Amino acid sequence: MKQTFTLRFGIIAALIFIAALSRVLPHPYNFTPLMAISLFGAAHFTRKWQAIVIPLVATWLSDLFINNVLYQSSDFVWIYQGFYWQYSTYLLTAILGLFMLRKVNVFRVLGSSLMAALLFFAVSNFGVWVGSMSYPHTLNGLLTCYAAGIPFLGGTVLGNVFYGAALFGLFHILQHRWDAIKLPLQSN
Repeated sequence: MKQTFTLRFGIIAALIFIAALSRVLPHPYNFTPLMAISLFGAAHFTRKWQAIVIPLVATWLSDLFINNVLYQSSDFVWIYQGFYWQYSTYLLTAILGLFMLRKVNVFRVLGSSLMAALLFFAVSNFGVWVGSMSYPHTLNGLLTCYAAGIPFLGGTVLGNVFYGAALFGLFHILQHRWDAIKLPLQSN
């Protein structure tokens, strides 16, 4: 029994880390796997802390690589300025997934992917408005900031749907072909 859970954990974690590293590939703005990995982890890890921590660690490690290798920052960047706005959305997305994806099906994955995109849009643009002098700190400034973010919302939605379909679809196929990663049926 323990070996099954270890193998299952390893496959889920590997898929999450591989998806997070895919951020280094050229992609349109906001077309990333970050919310999809949070939803995927929430749906498939057996422990809630794993569902939250593993996707956040994968995101952070991919950020380290992107900020220090791809962008070749002059100073090593452990955490970028304003990270808490984005990371809070990944955390909230995982929590959303824990509730919405107790039973995984196409409609729930699609619905949670869309909700996660809206959550990211709302929180990240609010963070831009709060932390930037680009927009006046008024209601009109906030609305202008949200309006400026609309072109990026499409990439977020498409990234969530694409990576969600890839992660959930691949894992579904693996479960049907490899009994060792299926969860045992729970008796009531």
